Amino acid sequence: MLAVWKVGAIQAHDGLADTPRQGDLDGRGNLSQRALIEFTVWFLRVCLDQVVFMSGLFDLNALARRLRLYVERSQNLKPEAARMLEEALLRGEFDRGEAPRITGLPERSARRVLNDVVGEGLLASDTPKGPVSLRFPARALESLFPRLYPET
Repeated sequence: MLAVWKVGAIQAHDGLADTPRQGDLDGRGNLSQRALIEFTVWFLRVCLDQVVFMSGLFDLNALARRLRLYVERSQNLKPEAARMLEEALLRGEFDRGEAPRITGLPERSARRVLNDVVGEGLLASDTPKGPVSLRFPARALESLFPRLYPET
């Protein structure tokens, strides 16, 4: 599986697409139909590989598991934060007033947990009192989306 695009491989195959015609039976015009077909098949395989790879990263169960693990490893977040992140993952967004129901904590404690998660950049909203939705801050990408950004 190609976790990320390999630029050198693309350049190597790109040259095939405009190869001169290889004899009278290789398409019309001055370019090779066989080379174009080979490039197209290769390119579609790479595209399919990327779709499968990204689908795996955004699988809800796997992403929920990685969100829980992120909260467990965090020194700034309480365990109830994982419930909020899963709620946002499954529903898209939720009202701030739902924090006590989601976490099972008293209102004041739930509000503190929500503020911590918002402070970490994992939840945010368009307005200060609006519903919150899931965000993926740069510092969390390696944990939440492994193999997406290979180490350099």
